[in-house]
Amino acid sequence: MTPLAAHINAHEDELLALLARLVRLPTVNPPGDHYDEITRLLAAELEAAGLSVRRPRIPEALLRRTLPREQWDRPRWNVIGRLAAPRRAGAPRPKTLHFNAHFDVVPVSGNWRHGGDPFSGAVEGGWIHGRGTADMKGSIASLILALRALRATGTRPALDVEVSFTADEETDSELGAGWLVKHGGIRPDYALVLEGGEGRMIGCGHNGVVWLEVTVHGRPAHGSTPERGVNALEHMARLVTALGDHAREIGKRGFTAPDGSVRRPTLNVGGVFSSGEGGKINTVPALARFSIDRRVIPDESGAEAERELRAFLAAAARAIPKCRITVKKISENHPSYASPEHPFARSLARHVARERRCTPVFGCSTGFNDMQFFAQVLKIPTLGYGPGGKDFHAVNERASVKELLASARIYAALMAEGLG
Repeated sequence: MTPLAAHINAHEDELLALLARLVRLPTVNPPGDHYDEITRLLAAELEAAGLSVRRPRIPEALLRRTLPREQWDRPRWNVIGRLAAPRRAGAPRPKTLHFNAHFDVVPVSGNWRHGGDPFSGAVEGGWIHGRGTADMKGSIASLILALRALRATGTRPALDVEVSFTADEETDSELGAGWLVKHGGIRPDYALVLEGGEGRMIGCGHNGVVWLEVTVHGRPAHGSTPERGVNALEHMARLVTALGDHAREIGKRGFTAPDGSVRRPTLNVGGVFSSGEGGKINTVPALARFSIDRRVIPDESGAEAERELRAFLAAAARAIPKCRITVKKISENHPSYASPEHPFARSLARHVARERRCTPVFGCSTGFNDMQFFAQVLKIPTLGYGPGGKDFHAVNERASVKELLASARIYAALMAEGLG
């Protein structure tokens, strides 16, 4: 056993204490609570581990352009740390590996164990419980323990290390990882997002998404004379039915991930739908609105998927007499993919194999995460790997203590040995 692994194993209590502190700060997003407290804590932890640290605050003007008005009183911060590898005279600059994790969590509901407290941080039966333990404050605690182990054992990293803890991944990441890659002054050659893969599976990509809102415009009339109006709900129903044809057509496409699983584009209609103001049972509805969730597979373009969908909607509306629609994009997230043959991927696989005594596999997630920003904006090889857990976004979310320690050992070995 290496000194790094031995140190990590001997300090399980420190990992759990830190994770419990993080979980007990309910950084629920929306609206974005306790960001000041948690970023101060994370910055202090990185400094104590020997990193140079910045805690930039998102400019007020950008915050107001990005967030809904009801969140303007909740500032956003990100935390950025850097640890330099030893420099040798005449040697080229070491490569830089960036570790990223988000600190916000989704809202809570339901009946939780441990006194009904969703932010308990309670440890029971080899698991630590609470919102954020699995998604993804457990990853943060594992990485910080790995950094502590490097310092405690006098181990210098084999490459330059950057660390970012970012905001708002549970909404759109625009002021978190999105801001980071554009304005954070980072200089990575490779990025590891601490989710998107776990166990023997390493995440080498994920689907993207395009979210659209379709508004169908009609004309109101009295319910007793519906022929005088234009029923927006009826037109919406015909549009939704037509979209089934589009869903079946794009569903013929497929992307085969390295683990053999096949990803196909999907279309989910009406996760959100509503009528206009003034609706009443005895009126002809003058407005109907519905959402579209279009999942984009790794070898597709989000922009092309959007153009294709808009063209289909326009054609479908023209085929319906007196149907008028407007389409608004709500959000988008790009797909991501990195080759498992890249030296960075092979290096991470070697560390996972050694830790787990297995043959790792590479896979792609049906969801999306912040890998997209490093892969699409910075154009660098980006992978996903973390301790994972159970019941993400659900009641009784929890993370395995065993997996938290295993991830910490993998992160430490990757920093100490680099890509050699």
